[in-house]
Amino acid sequence: MPAFRLSLLLCLLPALLPAAEPVVRFDTEIMAVLSRAGCNSGPCHGNLNGKGGFKLSLRGENPAFDLLALTRDTLGRRIDRLRPADSLLLAKATMSVPHEGGFRFGRDSLEFDLLRRWIAQGAPATPSGLPLPVRLQVEPASAVLYHPTDRVQLRVLGTFSDGSQRDLTRLACYEPSNLLVHVESDGLVVRKGTSGETSILVRYLDQQAVVSLAFVPERPGFTWREVPTHNAIDRLVFAKLRRLRVQPAELCSDGEFLRRVHLDTLGILPDVETTRRFLADPHADKRERLIDELLTRPEFADFWALKWSDLLRNEEKVLDARGVRLFHRWLRQAFIDNKPLNELARELIASRGSTYSQPAANYYRALRDPYTRAEATAQVFLGVRLQCARCHNHPFDRWTQTDYHRFAAFFPRVQYRILENNRRDKLDKHEFDGEQIVYLDRQTELTHPVTGEVLVPRFLGDARPLPAQGDRLTALADWVANPDNPFFARVQANRIWAHLMGRGIVEPSDDFRDSNPPSNPELLDELARDFARDFDVRRLVRTILRSRTYQLSARPDDSNRDEEANFARAIIRPLQAEQLLDAIGQVTAIRPRFPGLPAGTRAGQVPGVTVASRRNRLADSERFLSVFGKPPRSLSCECERSDDNTLAQAFQLITGQLVNQLLTEPNNRLGQLIAAGRSNDQIVEELYLAALCRFPTSRERQFADQLIAKANDRRAALEDILWSLLNAKEFLLRR
Repeated sequence: MPAFRLSLLLCLLPALLPAAEPVVRFDTEIMAVLSRAGCNSGPCHGNLNGKGGFKLSLRGENPAFDLLALTRDTLGRRIDRLRPADSLLLAKATMSVPHEGGFRFGRDSLEFDLLRRWIAQGAPATPSGLPLPVRLQVEPASAVLYHPTDRVQLRVLGTFSDGSQRDLTRLACYEPSNLLVHVESDGLVVRKGTSGETSILVRYLDQQAVVSLAFVPERPGFTWREVPTHNAIDRLVFAKLRRLRVQPAELCSDGEFLRRVHLDTLGILPDVETTRRFLADPHADKRERLIDELLTRPEFADFWALKWSDLLRNEEKVLDARGVRLFHRWLRQAFIDNKPLNELARELIASRGSTYSQPAANYYRALRDPYTRAEATAQVFLGVRLQCARCHNHPFDRWTQTDYHRFAAFFPRVQYRILENNRRDKLDKHEFDGEQIVYLDRQTELTHPVTGEVLVPRFLGDARPLPAQGDRLTALADWVANPDNPFFARVQANRIWAHLMGRGIVEPSDDFRDSNPPSNPELLDELARDFARDFDVRRLVRTILRSRTYQLSARPDDSNRDEEANFARAIIRPLQAEQLLDAIGQVTAIRPRFPGLPAGTRAGQVPGVTVASRRNRLADSERFLSVFGKPPRSLSCECERSDDNTLAQAFQLITGQLVNQLLTEPNNRLGQLIAAGRSNDQIVEELYLAALCRFPTSRERQFADQLIAKANDRRAALEDILWSLLNAKEFLLRR
């Protein structure tokens, strides 16, 4: 062949041959396909024991393990390099052969094509040194969609370590927070039925981002009515409501506000004279003056000491009786002194010494191992629920198993010295009475459960390692208490908001994660920024109480009837156990007794869970609190307190021995009013003011008059009226 023809043939040969397919990367493409198809999820092959003899790492946290499982396990039978499209891996996913996991993708899908090409290329591992994803961006990040719009197209853009960007829309995973929407494989979000709000966690390998969407229903004739704003809270809340075409409720009545603010700040009802005086006060600033007055009362400290005793597991099963009392007294004094909340956290986390002379050390007396300490500290002070990351990377958050164990590495040196004469059972060092000394040793370390390496402590979300030497607890305490800490101010501001408003901006209030975004991010940012100025609990409470948002009525209208997450109206909720028992005691003017505590002690002042835990049965007052949801304090979570309605609660109120005793006590409120010569109408009026913080209506007065007139026993009839008030929804609920 002439030389020029050979040269021409060589030049044309690349055009005549089929083009080489781009190399498929295992780490960024095949691993993404396995996640999209759900193969490495918990219910499927990502299960601890795998499925059908095939195990993958959960959500792709170990690509090297997954590569071996695909290409070497069971003699490599899952892939066929000679006939890639006939590989068992693809046959199962397309249901060409029976597959317990069902149909995962079709033969014409991107997933099938990537897997087929990767197998055809020899199922190679990814060479080292290639760029990896470092950030994920989704457009739009948020959107409000008005009827009739029922869909929105998402675009996912990934930034890699070399600065390059790539459209990852077809490789990302989409996880809606509820059933409001369905996300197509190409990132198209389609509303399935009713309107409402949803968030979508967009995940690609170890990167994730969140999209917030609101589908606003058709509201013919809706016109926003301007609403007065009292502070920044109102401006941010009402701005979002306006975007959602939701009108906030009207202001609550003076009686509703009076009852609400007493329960929320002090945990008790106002007395009758306070109610009369407030309802008769004509001044426009009376609500502001009342708020300032309540925040100076000692019951405020009682109420917040109760809440933090729940969080810090202040109960006798893990602390002895004296330790419970001292720890509660220390917490109460902190709120009396208005100690900044970050300083309270600092003292708790860095605590050590005698659990009697240094009561904050009881924090560690209740947490007996490094992992419990790490999980409790993260949840209470940082709003991070780390528990899922103990055995594997967190499936719903950014925390890895290594993050978990590096955080737990702050705590293994916490040790206890228990005196021999303090032990109840010398075979079990956890069973004891008496003083205990909390101290730090100098050598105990944690090792990684997978790699076995000794772990250096590391703050959550902070790549800087701590020095090998130094006081680890003090370093952690300083980091948590720092105003620049990215977690503390946000979770504590949200916790205070949730207590006053009935739900958090992030809900649950201590579950901050990317897949659980705040309902109003701007509002949370404002509260956290304001709180971080001085961490003054009273100041933040005052700011919230003075807002119009807090003072809205619970009565709904057509636009806000189904709206709670954005605080368009007050959320009706049951009184918590201590509030209810103290309210019953106030209305009857007889305080229930707690054995072992001074007479007159309110339920909200009881230091622990019970004071009769070592007797065979609980006192009536303790049983009442248990039935109405007082938590056993075995978890570091407010979710442990139950507000579910039960049949046992109905029996306690309708026929319970405790309520009956308080109703029939000769010297209770009824006995005192009858002895003072009050008329029937005066007695009924006082009962309504005491229980409901309002005067009875004319119809209610008429009904009471008729009931008393028909009765043979005047006191018995009045007891029936009082009993009916104690069982009324208006009494049992905080509105």
